[in-house]
Amino acid sequence: MVDISFIIVNWNTRDILINCLDSIYKTVKDVDLEICVVDNNSTDGSQEAIKTHFPEVNLIENKTNTGFAHANNQALKIMQSRFTVLLNSDTILQEEAIKNLLTFMNGSPEAGITGAQLLNDDGSKQNSIDNFPSLETEIFNKSILRLLFPNKYPSKGRNYTSPVEVDSVIGACMMVRKEAVDEVGVLDEDYFIFLEETDWCFRMQKEGWKVYHVPDARVVHSSGYTKKKKPWESQIEYYKSLYMFFRKNRGGVPYIILRILKPFKILINLILNILGNLITLFQIERLRNRLLKYHKLLIWHLLLCPDSMGIRKKPF
Repeated sequence: MVDISFIIVNWNTRDILINCLDSIYKTVKDVDLEICVVDNNSTDGSQEAIKTHFPEVNLIENKTNTGFAHANNQALKIMQSRFTVLLNSDTILQEEAIKNLLTFMNGSPEAGITGAQLLNDDGSKQNSIDNFPSLETEIFNKSILRLLFPNKYPSKGRNYTSPVEVDSVIGACMMVRKEAVDEVGVLDEDYFIFLEETDWCFRMQKEGWKVYHVPDARVVHSSGYTKKKKPWESQIEYYKSLYMFFRKNRGGVPYIILRILKPFKILINLILNILGNLITLFQIERLRNRLLKYHKLLIWHLLLCPDSMGIRKKPF
C-alpha cells in the first residue's frame, strides 16, 4: 500500500500549481507516494502543463467547476494509501513538513486529521487552527475573543512548540487517516467552497477521532487565491457555507438567531467603512475593498440570499 496520497484541487492556478507540485517532489523523501490533481474545468492551460511537466501525476479533468469538496472526494474514493494529504495549489511545502505530519500520525493512532503551520510568503505565521463556528465567534469580534480567552480561542499569536489538540485545522494542508475516512465518510459535498474541512473535523470528533495542529510541519500558503480573483463573490460563498454549517451542526434556534443578527453586523461594518472611506477620501485601497465587500454582502442578504450571486450558481 502507498504511504501517502496527495490530492490537489485546481481551478485556473497553473503557475502556482506547478510550484506546489515541485515542492512535493523536492521535500517528500523516503516514502511511497502518489499524486492526484483534480482540475475543475480550468481554462488557463493547467491540464496541459501537468501532462507536460508531471506526466506521472494522476489527472482528473472535470467538465465543470464541481467545487472543492466534490473534487477532493473524487480522488479520495480511488486513493488506497494509509494517509491522504489534502493540499491547496497555492502552497509550498517546506523541508520535513510532510515527514513531521507523518511521524506524528504514526505515533498517534487516535488522530484522524492533522494540520500544518501555515506561513505567509515572508515567513510570518498565518492562523492555521480555528474554533468551530458558534454564535459567539460569529457575532463578536474573533480578535477580541482570542485576546480575552486565549485558551478557548487559540490564535497565531500563541507559540506552540509541540502538537496540540484543536477543534479544526485550516484545510490548506492537512493529513487524513484512511481508517478515519472509512468510518466517518468523505467531505460533505453540500459545501461548494469554505468550511468543508471544518465540517469534516466536526464529524470526525463526533465519532471519537481527534484533530491536531502540528507546528513543526511548516507550509507556505499564499492564502486565498480564489478570494483575490473573486473577492466579494468568495465572501458570499463563505456565508453560504457558514449558514449551512449552522443548519447541519448547531440546530434550528442558533441558525435562526445567526440569520437574524448577521445582516445587522454587516450593516454596522458597512457604515463604519463608509465613514472610514470618507475620512480618507477613498484613497486607501484596503478600505475601498472592504466597503465593496460589505455592500455586496448586505445586498445579497436584502435579496434573501439568492443562489445567483457568488461563485456557485445553483441551490445549496
